[in-house]
Amino acid sequence: MIFCVEDDSSIRELMVYTLKASGYEAIGFADAARFWQELKKARPQLVLLDIMLPDEDGISILKRLRKLPETENLPIILASAKGTEFDKVLGLDLGADDYLAKPFGMLEMVSHIRAVLRRYKPIEPEPVNSKLVLNDLVLDLRSHSVKCCGSPLELTLKEFELLRLFLENRGRAFTREDLLAQVWESNYLGETRTVDMHIASLRAKLGSYGEKIKTVRGVGYKLEDKE
Repeated sequence: MIFCVEDDSSIRELMVYTLKASGYEAIGFADAARFWQELKKARPQLVLLDIMLPDEDGISILKRLRKLPETENLPIILASAKGTEFDKVLGLDLGADDYLAKPFGMLEMVSHIRAVLRRYKPIEPEPVNSKLVLNDLVLDLRSHSVKCCGSPLELTLKEFELLRLFLENRGRAFTREDLLAQVWESNYLGETRTVDMHIASLRAKLGSYGEKIKTVRGVGYKLEDKE
């Protein structure tokens, strides 16, 4: 559930409509009083908070949320027509996770929300067996290292994450967009050539094991699951 605190009814309704159309549950609030009342009943995934509100300004709400133990880590995006660098820096310094300057597009809003929520993915317990093994290729999650035939491989962070994704999903074909979303998140949205360059580099470093990363014509890439 995403809480949208926005006093302009037309903007608020459009925000809620867009979020629901994008697959999120969302509810809008015209003022701080209604927001605090609902917060006692439910805990949202994220709060999209306008700074200029009729009863209590967004900065004050942000400060209160960060002081409460139950909401100190709640993802918060500030939104305001105040687009100066000072306002943005102030909000971020006080604990906001992101800032949207009005007027902003609805697709831009959804993109920012997705990026913030990705950073707040719950940390899963590390598995007892933290090694991903394919014959003589071993990826160790604890030490963040890779060995091939007993020799260490020097991989970049993105190459490591690509290999990890392939080893965890053997036989699954990923589109370039899938790989961008999962390894690069939103940083290189649309730059699919970035994927090709890293795949080529990873293949070269893996030697004979690089041949197991297959190009799936018209789709993307997959790791051959036959050991």
